[in-house]
Order: sequence, then structure tokens, then C-alpha cells
Amino acid sequence: MTVRGGALKFVDRRRAVTTWVVAWLTLGCGAPENAAQADRSVLPFDSATVRLVTNRDTVRLSLELAQTPEQHTLGLMERRRLADSGGMLFVYSSDQPESAAFWMYRTRIPLDIAFLDSAGVVAALLTMEPCPTRLPEGCPTYPPRVRYRFAVEVNGGYFARHRIGVGSRFLLRDTLARGVAVPSR
Repeated sequence: MTVRGGALKFVDRRRAVTTWVVAWLTLGCGAPENAAQADRSVLPFDSATVRLVTNRDTVRLSLELAQTPEQHTLGLMERRRLADSGGMLFVYSSDQPESAAFWMYRTRIPLDIAFLDSAGVVAALLTMEPCPTRLPEGCPTYPPRVRYRFAVEVNGGYFARHRIGVGSRFLLRDTLARGVAVPSR
């Protein structure tokens, strides 16, 4: 199973946690000195504006792009807040299996997650709660039970507030300008 959310592959959970801890220590990141620092990531992420089309409206989101295995691993870990129209787009080079789950290890805020097919259509939605344990093994996983190519994490409750459901569509063309391998359909 693949665990991401704080974004880790479950089959590689120990390796991913080790990678994250090594990156954290190597970059000299301990406890943040202030609240603003708690909202920054230890890895750089590109960002893109993505439009989300529903039956009623078009919504713009400013999403950080998680494209590398290290970025997938870190995801939104340790963030204390997220802008209302902010989030993270996880980009994969191939379809991920139904069992490729996300988890909330060291993720401090509730998140909604949309699993998208290769055309950007929402195939599944889940709400994930922060995991209070200090050990990764104590965190639940959130499998989508559908194959997916992309995943989008936003603040918990965002999709319900904007009436976003299965079948809504993310227009991912905006990410093409950034050199991200995203289908243009």
C-alpha cells in the first residue's frame, strides 16, 4: 500500500520516515521559532494555480506541487495552517493502485483529499484527521479504493463547502507551463 498525505508509500514507510528524518536533521530544522516558520516546508515546492470545475462554479486553487519522491514523502507535514484556497497537488508519472493510501503522520491540520484520474476528474474524496501519535505505526491510512494519477490535499471541509464531489474536474493545464508532465485533456 502506498501511504501519502503527509504522503508516504506504506510499503516503503520505514525508508520514507528515515528519509524525512534525515532531511529534517540535515537541514537543521528543529522546532520552529515562530508561527510563520511552522507554515514553511523544509523542501522547496513549485506552485501553480489550478482551476476546479463543478456543476455550479469554477474555483481557483493555489497548489504546491509535490513531484519528487522526497516531496511526496514530506507533503504537508508539520504545517500548522493552510490558506483557504491553498493546498498541495501530488503528481505521479503513472497511475497509482487502489491500495496506494495516504496517512496523516506529523500532519497537524485536518485535510480533504481528492484522488484524480489521468484527465483530472475526481474519482474519490476522503477527509483525513491529524494523527496524534508520535509513532508512524499508530496512524490510520486512507486508501482511495480507486486508481489515480494525481491527488489534491486542501483544508478539511473545503470540498463540502464548495460542493465538490466525484466527477468534478481539475483543469491541470496551468501546471503544464511549469514543465509538469500533466495530460492536457
